[in-house]
Amino acid sequence: MPNPALHPRFIRSRLAESLADTPVVLVHGPRQCGKTTLARQVGDAKGYAYISFDDDVLRASAQADPVGFVADLPDKVVLDEVQRVPALFTSIKAAVDRDRRPGRFILTGSANVLLVPRLADSLAGRLEILRLHPLAQSELAHKRPGFLEALFDAGFKARTRPRLGRELAERIAAGGYPAALARPTARRRAAWYRDYINTQVQRDVRDLARIGALDAFPRLLTLAAGQTAHLLNVADLAAPFHLSRPTIRDYVTLLAQVFLLEELPPWHSNRLSRLIKTPKLHLGDTGLACALLGVDAAALAADRTLLGQLLETFVFQELRRQASWEDQPIAFHHFRDKDSAEVDIVLERGGQELAGIEVKAAATVTAADFRGMHKLKQAAGKRFKAGVVLYDGEAAAPSLTRLTGLELVGPVGLEPTTKGL
Repeated sequence: MPNPALHPRFIRSRLAESLADTPVVLVHGPRQCGKTTLARQVGDAKGYAYISFDDDVLRASAQADPVGFVADLPDKVVLDEVQRVPALFTSIKAAVDRDRRPGRFILTGSANVLLVPRLADSLAGRLEILRLHPLAQSELAHKRPGFLEALFDAGFKARTRPRLGRELAERIAAGGYPAALARPTARRRAAWYRDYINTQVQRDVRDLARIGALDAFPRLLTLAAGQTAHLLNVADLAAPFHLSRPTIRDYVTLLAQVFLLEELPPWHSNRLSRLIKTPKLHLGDTGLACALLGVDAAALAADRTLLGQLLETFVFQELRRQASWEDQPIAFHHFRDKDSAEVDIVLERGGQELAGIEVKAAATVTAADFRGMHKLKQAAGKRFKAGVVLYDGEAAAPSLTRLTGLELVGPVGLEPTTKGL
């Protein structure tokens, strides 16, 4: 496995661009995804000081006197894990209101401030937020992808590639966390993921909420891993616990705040009234999901049902990673009607253009796999640009157009196909 420290982060150019015209730039994402490394690489080159609030002494000092702490900061500074000192946000706001020079603060955080209203509101209009994910397959391959551009332009070219087969399961099980990928074996990577869960729960969830039953979170996350790529069912998640459904729902929200899981909202249309309005659940990383479920690549390849679930989450997360580098915002949804016609991933670019992606673990594609795509096209009308089925196959039917590798997995495989929609 290559050294992840040497891999490019394609969002770096967006960070540099933001610092040129914005006083505060926040890079947020899950712990250990590479935020500190990215912030220090950019900051060190531009003369930024560095402060981490994982340091108990510095954190205590900032908590005791946030106004004085910010007043004594250098002109340009990286504040790492800033969500651990929420009181600083108001002091940073006051400092920026006095001096709005661009590039004053680089903040990193392991909690989604968009889901923590008291943090998001305090710096509204004064900061830009960038989302950093674990490593994408294209970053591991050192090749900037072109899949999203091709998707919305319907610019797919026919070609033939060998199936991924077992390699697909290996990529899913490995995940994208740099520290895990640096481990020499799959067994050691799984051990890293297990330790990561315990550390994440003990530190970041506890920082966000005063919860006594922290031991419930790893078990809840394991249950969520088993439901990844399924419609969110709070009753099923709550069943093993002596806790109410509203409490479990709050816990799911907390896990989303620290990027361990994600809710994919449904896509709506006034043209169709028979749409399911329940979000889908996705784990934040498939390597993490495999470790929670205790499966390695061999077990995953042998369990076609679980492989299908985790493959859908893998594709969703890879596309989310690619979208974070794009200039135009891309919103993600899923589509499902009451007749069970569905599209796994719906992408909406700029609020105007729509594309659908269906994910199949099989090596063949049939006309039935496009049933949901036809429904989505009907609902979206002229906004619909392309429908794609991604599958691990070698050849497309004559009426299908091929695209190699989803680009997000480079030349290795998930073979997208589009059909005359």
